[in-house]
Amino acid sequence: MLLEQEKASAVIDEAIAQGADFCDIYVEKMNFQNLKILHSDVEEIDTGIDFGLGIRLLYGTKVLYGYTNRTDIEELKRIVRTLSALDRKEPHLISKSFEDLSIKSIHPAVNGLDHAVPMEEKINFLMQIDKHARSLDSRISQVNATSIEWFKQVEIFNSEGLHATDNRNYTRIANMVIAQDGGEQASAFEGPGGLSGWEVTNRINPKELAENVTRQVLTKLGADPCPAGKMPVILDNGFGGVIFHEACGHLLETTSVQKKASVFWDKMDTMIANPVVSAVDDGTMPNQWGSINIDDEGMPTQKTQLIKDGKLTNFLVDKVGNLKTGHPRSGSGRKQNYKFAPASRMRNTFIEPGDSSLDEMIGSVDRGIYCKKMGGGSVSPGTGEFNFAAQETYLIENGKISKPLKSATLIGTGPEVLQKISMVGKNFDLAPGMCGSVSGAVPTTVGQPALKIDEILVGGQE
Repeated sequence: MLLEQEKASAVIDEAIAQGADFCDIYVEKMNFQNLKILHSDVEEIDTGIDFGLGIRLLYGTKVLYGYTNRTDIEELKRIVRTLSALDRKEPHLISKSFEDLSIKSIHPAVNGLDHAVPMEEKINFLMQIDKHARSLDSRISQVNATSIEWFKQVEIFNSEGLHATDNRNYTRIANMVIAQDGGEQASAFEGPGGLSGWEVTNRINPKELAENVTRQVLTKLGADPCPAGKMPVILDNGFGGVIFHEACGHLLETTSVQKKASVFWDKMDTMIANPVVSAVDDGTMPNQWGSINIDDEGMPTQKTQLIKDGKLTNFLVDKVGNLKTGHPRSGSGRKQNYKFAPASRMRNTFIEPGDSSLDEMIGSVDRGIYCKKMGGGSVSPGTGEFNFAAQETYLIENGKISKPLKSATLIGTGPEVLQKISMVGKNFDLAPGMCGSVSGAVPTTVGQPALKIDEILVGGQE
């Protein structure tokens, strides 16, 4: 237990006495360990513990939030009184006894930081990535191999009588390779991981990871300029889903829907995509990077069907989003840590598999591009307008992949792209990442099978 129930009860009683409509307390202790190999040497070993708690008061739909690293009762009551100073009113709630939320972890960890493997074993794993990548080609100028591990213990109390706890182990391996040929330089990155302990590395072959990233970076060196203009594009699986996540997924969070800042705010039960498109946000997928047992409001996670056969079926909804929109909560209230109030956020968000093969998609294109691996970009939250770079790109001519291209830029809007997806593949895959929004950066997973977009604006150098 991170906070005694007596203290939690006293804090919530104080909030009720100040007339708050709702109060919750989020307590968090996080152990972390980050290793970094650079220039074939141990560049960094960063370890530590962070502890704190956040108190949230709701007056109607108005959110008041404060946080501290202290747990003495006077400090916690002071935060409540400070938050409620301008909104204080006569109390109208009655204290409720806490009932423990009993939930079985669906994301077990064997070798989390609470049962850590020896440091030497971790360093050796990262060194294998470094050594193998450097051995593949003399043009490799830099290899950066990193491991990130978190062990987060969470405890939540609220004025409705909820008491919930959760343990979350995260492990991620990141590899960035830079290659140089004369005056030309290119980079590539892969970062597999999961809601798991160090055993996540059992499914990561260090040599294969090094080879995959090195192949990507060498493909870019000497590649031809990418053509520009509107054309068909094939987006491959896995991290290709970052476009749906950024340009569409954020528009389905009540964070934007409740403010009518999303173009989809009034489109429930209408066709917003081609009928071949179905999309899901699922926190229940075992040990996936974006999964959770409970959200940061204490609600058990679930699978949420966002789009079914082109029709909008659900939004991602936290408590405040539910109060403001009336849409049912989806266990999507998430935040980076105790310093943030929760908000509706994605978990594992992806377009579901279809019936087409990648070969069929490429064969249907006379002239266009094939984006095998996507990179980062920028998005306008209100409209879904995006600008994304493709990390690994090839020209398609007469239904065949002809040659590699320098990185392309895809320009469009999420709502428009959803309508122009005409083929959805079978080769489904997921890829982890970090998503930033109003409640900080949280682990999320993107994903999809390969997709054919009939037309999209491509920015290129040709």
